[in-house]
Amino acid sequence: MIELKDKATIGIIGGSGVYDPKILTNVKEIKIYTPYGQPSDNIILGELEGKKVAFLPRHGRGHKIPPHKINYRANIWALKELGVKWVISVSAVGSLRLDYKPGDFVIPDQFIDMTKGREYTFFDGPVVAHVSMADPFCNHLRRIIIESARDLGITTHPSGTYICIEGPRFSTRAESKVWKEVFKADIIGMTLVPEVNLACEAQMCYTTIAMVTDYDVFADIPVTAEEVTKVMSENTEKARKLLYEVIKRLPEKPNDGECSCCNSLKTALV
Repeated sequence: MIELKDKATIGIIGGSGVYDPKILTNVKEIKIYTPYGQPSDNIILGELEGKKVAFLPRHGRGHKIPPHKINYRANIWALKELGVKWVISVSAVGSLRLDYKPGDFVIPDQFIDMTKGREYTFFDGPVVAHVSMADPFCNHLRRIIIESARDLGITTHPSGTYICIEGPRFSTRAESKVWKEVFKADIIGMTLVPEVNLACEAQMCYTTIAMVTDYDVFADIPVTAEEVTKVMSENTEKARKLLYEVIKRLPEKPNDGECSCCNSLKTALV
């Protein structure tokens, strides 16, 4: 039984390089059991500017879980159980555009799903739901993030299409060119789906802060592990500053007029 003092309205799912929620105070760690098994790790609860925040490392601390093995349903269910209304996902991505440079942030507004074998829904029957994903990200939350990044001077692209591949391998050159030239995607990663689907089904406001680490192989630009590590380190520090500012600005409740996340099941249940 989760106690009232362990509730949180804001959830942060940290991706590659974002495992330590240093911006939080009064930190405690809790273990949550779900109908779908164990989440990626224990959830860290803390406070920022008087607001309760829940932090979950997507890959587990130490990056132990590859993208295709993450228990996405358990992760989202656990945050929902804590009372989370806002979900901010932070993840590393590759760029499919030369003007989306390593070190830039992208706040995507669309995605393409190329994953193959994940658990995509909470509704496996007998109740069936077909949620609309026409506008998959929360516009209210996206706006707050984009405005906060602008005010902090962080180079951030306010839109983009995220193509999610199965992983854990990276794309071939031929695939990368298809993602860029045929699908017209802007960034590529491995963890957005089904995290975004499940958050929508759970009627939670969800948005991704995508941190560009390098160019995908279409560009044929050699990149070293040292360069990627340097960019990820810089991105992590910028992400902490951005999260701090965003959390300060978040209202208690989302604005229904700016997104349909909170009402996604109204017309979805069969």
